Amino acid sequence: MTLDALFQSFGVTVRLTDGEGWYSPAFGAFLQPLRYKNKMYLEGVYTPIGRDSTGLYLYLGPAKHRLSALPETARILDGDAREYLIQRAEEVRLQNRVFYCWAVVKEVHKGKP
Repeated sequence: MTLDALFQSFGVTVRLTDGEGWYSPAFGAFLQPLRYKNKMYLEGVYTPIGRDSTGLYLYLGPAKHRLSALPETARILDGDAREYLIQRAEEVRLQNRVFYCWAVVKEVHKGKP
């Protein structure tokens, strides 16, 4: 099974938008709350994709969707109508090819950046 097939089979359904009317087709990606190093979960809220206390999430997605090439206004949209602003994105390379993309994203609450 390829990495893209794993994203599609086991990830959440997401789309990208540039904030100006363009939307990508839906695709699968992993999106999980960032965890504290010491794994202390004294506060936080349970969401459909896990417990969150910071509003920051780790995104892992297919190589063909290069988040680092998107404008600063770009967002990730998930199937639960949540929006995430891309804080930092990079590509992971394997033998000079982009293998997958990762990003730290922050949930956007309606009306707030």
